[in-house]
Order: sequence, then structure tokens, then C-alpha cells
Amino acid sequence: MKRFALAGNPNCGKTTLFNCLTGSTAHVGNWPGVTVDKREGTYKKCAEPISIIDLPGIYSLSPYTPEEVISRNYILDEKPDCVINIVDATNLERNLYLTTQIMEMDVPMVIALNMMDMVEKQGDKIDEKELERRLGIPVVKISALKGTGLTELMEKAFETSSKERKGKTVLEGCEIYHLISDVRIALDGQNVANPLFHAIKLVENDEIEVQMHSTTIKMVDEFKQSFNNELFGTDFEALVADARYKYISKNYSPLMTKKEKGVKLSKSDKADKVLTNKWAGIPIFIVILFAIFHLTFSEDLFYLGSIFSLPTLEDLGVAENFGTALLACFYDGAIFSPGVILFNLMDLITSTVFGWITAGLESLGAAEWALSLIGDGILGGLGGVLSFVPQIIVLLLFLSILEDTGYMARVAFILDRIFRRFGVSGRAFIPMIMGFGCSIPAMVNTRTLADERERTLTLRTIPFFSCGAKLPILTAVAGAVAHILGAGDGSIISFLMYVVGMAVAIVSIILMRSTTQRGEVSPFIMELPAYHAPSFKGLMIHLWDKTKHYVKKVFTIILASTILVWFLSNFNWSWAMTGDINDSILASLGQFVQPLFTPLGFGSQLNAQGWVFVVAAVTGLIAKEEVIATFGTLAAIFATAAPEIAVEGATDVMTMVLGTGITWPALIAFIIFNMTTIPCFAAVAAAKGETPKGKFKWTLLFWVATSYIVSAISYTAITMFASWSLWSILATLGIIIVSVVAVLLIRNYNKKHPVKGVK
Repeated sequence: MKRFALAGNPNCGKTTLFNCLTGSTAHVGNWPGVTVDKREGTYKKCAEPISIIDLPGIYSLSPYTPEEVISRNYILDEKPDCVINIVDATNLERNLYLTTQIMEMDVPMVIALNMMDMVEKQGDKIDEKELERRLGIPVVKISALKGTGLTELMEKAFETSSKERKGKTVLEGCEIYHLISDVRIALDGQNVANPLFHAIKLVENDEIEVQMHSTTIKMVDEFKQSFNNELFGTDFEALVADARYKYISKNYSPLMTKKEKGVKLSKSDKADKVLTNKWAGIPIFIVILFAIFHLTFSEDLFYLGSIFSLPTLEDLGVAENFGTALLACFYDGAIFSPGVILFNLMDLITSTVFGWITAGLESLGAAEWALSLIGDGILGGLGGVLSFVPQIIVLLLFLSILEDTGYMARVAFILDRIFRRFGVSGRAFIPMIMGFGCSIPAMVNTRTLADERERTLTLRTIPFFSCGAKLPILTAVAGAVAHILGAGDGSIISFLMYVVGMAVAIVSIILMRSTTQRGEVSPFIMELPAYHAPSFKGLMIHLWDKTKHYVKKVFTIILASTILVWFLSNFNWSWAMTGDINDSILASLGQFVQPLFTPLGFGSQLNAQGWVFVVAAVTGLIAKEEVIATFGTLAAIFATAAPEIAVEGATDVMTMVLGTGITWPALIAFIIFNMTTIPCFAAVAAAKGETPKGKFKWTLLFWVATSYIVSAISYTAITMFASWSLWSILATLGIIIVSVVAVLLIRNYNKKHPVKGVK
């Protein structure tokens, strides 16, 4: 099978093109030896199937980031049959810099001139035929977003892949070209593949090339002794970069004819005047986030039920049957949000199907232990987790829309002004916001940060931006808190918990920048892509990919864990099945650890069954979905063992609340602990891979200490404020004042006693 590699700058539409070409065949793995994502899929509309490899988005082939090294090594070492270089036609000059570097490799190549729909919409024109002639490489106009020109592109790439191509450079007029030629001849004599590319990089003093060709570099060093450029001296890398841009500006840029626009602002510029406004930008972002959470979690979409006291289905005297149960998924005294409607539908489907399975087993005369294992252990745990899949999809859909439209890049720009004061650049916000989807790619993305201290700060705070796997915890427990307080649904509480997570991240950054991670804030330079409507197909592929991995985890890791939890909660240390859950292996383990969580509100102050919250939090270290799966398994056992707490219609969490006597401040602390503690095992492995050797133990300690301290403070503060006693308020204010003074004293000490080598 032929292999085509997609190469291009970030935000050039490469991912959209990859999704359009590969569709459902796409899959994600890791590049050999590193944790950076490798996306691969199959294009099936050519004369034969084509394997499409999506290389990381890069600006050049210099070894400054792992992404650049991966892309460079893949083309040089793996020798793809063709490189499809995606060029953003709206930023032709900047994108062609990478093109001129790939041209120097001995690899078949095609230029995909992307976003031509936007170019034409602006009234601009590009003479692609003349560009093709001057480059000496096929050029095809496409719009990945609208799916136009893709068939022609792949046919041209397939045709080109069968033709041998030698590297060509735009540096022939450069004053050090004769040195490049001499080095190329020397490397050619050593039978080095891609001699032109290696020669140019060696002249640039590329660190990888210097290590590979330690003898040939002497030729460059000798030349430097007799050479000095008035502007760049002997900095040949800067000299080569300047020569590239001059050539591009002179020979390629004029092929783009721009329509005379005067001072008229584009639609993106007009939107940015509002969305990135110094004063309005952040409030708008907060409102957008709240709207997303309201549409995902709210049980009263338009607040009509709260305002007019609309009747419930029971008030209307509607008879109970499957039809009314289906209606209740949409309305029951209020019109539900899309996320809640989908949650209710999934819950109705799973409970109905699982009920049929249980009834079928009973009619077949299945043994009691088998009914308990399948009904309470497997179906109870899986049902609790699967019900939240629709809400996870809804949340990821909204976040993907914000990202694909270009708004998230603006958010990073807006927050740079604030984050910089706390000790990190807006660039660090990009992997942080990715944490809302999944912590693993977010942690991998920290490789784009140049400063090691900033990478460490960002890695440690990513888990505080709650991922999709934590969503069931937030929704279920926040819903129970809202029920206890009589505060409607848990959408506002869920939103506030996300805000608390971000606040903990900011405070953590301030403390680390003032103590263990002191240093300068790296500069933040970022190109803001033009706003555009996201591709429906791209969104669906993205959601399918995320959902597929989530469901796969449900039926592997979580299924195995729910069976283990059922076994430990039904057998004692004599390996005999017990009728009392408090005599089980799980109960004894939970009761042993339970006192440690007393300051957090779900420790020794609870009754004999209070250990269930500790067990749920511990199983969440495997995968955060395990928390709700554990509740589902234990709630079924609780309801069987103690029918008095099995209130009809009660959720698994409410069953736990009724069975343990836990208070709502402790439930809030439970949410915060699970949001900020050690993430799932997979995320831990990703973080370890991005942390310098020997330092990861401090990151683990940081997560444990932060979650414990923040949860304990939250429980204590909320409990005290709930009692409305004067001394409680004064004590809390005292803690806050002492904390602020401590931070100020630390900062003042650091200014007077700076770390050597750090300004």
C-alpha cells in the first residue's frame, strides 16, 4: 500500500483534510519511542488504497520541537511515496517557507493550496498555474472545509508518487550557495541520501546534522573563518532563513493578487473587536462556558418551570407506561436541556434493556450469586457509566465547535494578559483547555512549550481542568447536592466546580512560580486563524473517535473493575459469600483507609457504610469513570441489603447519601478531591513521559497534597459558612488573609534572594 504524508503549518487545515480523506478509517497511536499522537487512515477512492499519515503541524524542519523532529525524520527515514504539503492560501508567503524546505528532499511532492474558498470570498486571486511552474511541483486548489478539489488532489498525488524527484533549493542566489554545493558534493560522495537537504542543514549548524556528520562540519567551520555578513555575521541559519523569505517574497508572493479593500475590516476583524476586547473578552468567554454547561446539564432549559411552577406529569395524572416514561425524558415540570434529554433517553434504554436481561435470568432460574454478579455487579456499574455518554458527547461537541471555529485560539490570546501576571504565557492555556476533553493529549501538547518550568507548571495543573471522564462524577454528585439543597438541577453547581478547578490551577501556578518553579515567562507569539464554520464531517469524526475510546474503556477496564468491586463487596476474607456488605473484603479495606478522609467530610464522621466514598475515590485512580461505576455496583447491593434506603427513583449517588448520612458540603469536597487528585493511570503515564527523569515523584506528591488540602479547606469553609456563625466567618477570613500575606512574603523574599542564573 502506498503511503502519503500530510505536512503543513498549524492551522492550515491539515486535520480537516485528513478527516475528509480518511473518514472512519482514521485511528490514533503513538510515534515509535515518543508519546506524540500519530494519526493514520486510509483513502479508498484511488486506483488502490492509500495510507494517509498526518504529520504534526510545524512551521519549519529545524529541530526545535519534538514535532519538527518527528516530521523531518518520517520524510527522510520512512520515505513516503508522496508528501502532500498543505498551504494556507490566505497566508501564502509564511506557509511557503516550509514548502521550500521540503522541496530540498528527494521525495515526490504535491502542493494542496487550501482555503481557496476564503481567498475567493475576499475577492483575491492566486495564479496557481504560474506558481506550479515556478515551484516545479504540482499545485492543486482545494477547500478541505467544503470538500472541493480533493479528488483532483489525490489523483495528482497518486500520479506524482510514481515519478522520482530530486531535491531543489531556492537558495541558488544566496552568497553561501557555493559552500552548500561543496558540502552537498561531499555528502553525495559519502552516499548520503537527500544530500541537498542535509548539506543545507549542516551549513545552518543544525545540531542533528553536526552529530551525524562530524567530519564534514569542519568544511563549514573553515569557511566561517574567512566569511562575515554585515547583517548576520557568521549566523548561517539566519542568513539562510533571510534568503528563503526574500526569494518567496520576490518570486511567489506576487502571484497572489489582492482586491483593493481600503480600510474595511474583515468579518474576523469585526468579531475580534468584540470577542478579544480588553474588558469584554473574558466575561464573554465565561458566559459562553456557562451556556455550554447549561445546555449540557440543565433540567430547566428556559427556567420556565422555576418561574411559572409548571405541572409535572404526575400532577397531570398521566398514567405510567413506556410512552410517558419516554415523554418524561423531555419534560417533567420543566423543559430539559439537550444534554439532560439525551441522558434520560440513554438511562431509559439501559434500564429497560438491563431489566429485561435480569428478568430473563430470573425466569431461567439463575443462581442468586449469578443474578447478583450480572444484575448488581456488571449491569449496575455499566448502566451508571453508559448513561453519561450522551452528555459527554454534547460537551465535547460544543468544545470542538469553539476550537474549530478559531475561538479557542482567541481565548489563549485573551488569557495571556492574565496568565502572564501569574507566571505562565497564554500558550500554556492551550494544553490546559485541551484538558476539558482528555488529559492525555493535553499533557503531550506541553511539548510545544519552550521553557521547562512552564511545562512542569502546565503538566501539574492540567488535571484541574476536568476531562470528559470526570463529567459523570460532576453531574451525578452535583445533582445530588442540588436535590439536597432544593436548588433545582446541578448545572450551576457543575459550572462552579469547573470554575473552582481553574481557580485551583491559577493559585497553584502562583505558588509554584513563587517557590519551586521560579523563572521568566516565555514570550507568546501565535497566529490567529480566521473565523470559519466547522466542518460537520470533521466534527462527527472527532466525536466518534472520542466516543469510541470511551465506550471501549467501559467494556474493558471498567467492566473488569466493576466485577472486581462486586467480588470484593460480596465476599469476606474467608472467601465465602457474605450477606452483609459491612463484613466484606471491600468494607474492611475501605474502613481501614476511611479515617484519613475525615478532614474532607467523607471519613470517620459517616456511619458504618461511609467507607463507600473512599473506595469510589480510590477506584477512580484507575479511570475516573470508575467512581460512578463503583456507585452503581454498591448502590444495587445497598438497595438489596437495606430496602429502607432504596427510595424509588433515587439515583445511585442519592442511595449512597441516604445509606451513609453524608452532608452536602462533604459531597462538594468529594467532587473537588476527584477533580484535582491524581488523574487516571493513562494520564499519569503520559505525564511521566513528559517529565524529566527523577522529577515525576514530586508531581505525584503535588497532586495528592493539592487535592487533599483544597478539599479539606472547601469542606471546612462551606460547613462553617453554612452555619452562619460569626467566628466561622472570621476564622475563614483569617486563613485567607494569612495565605495572601504568606504569598506576598514569599514573593518579597524571592525578589531579595533571586535564584542564581534566573533574572
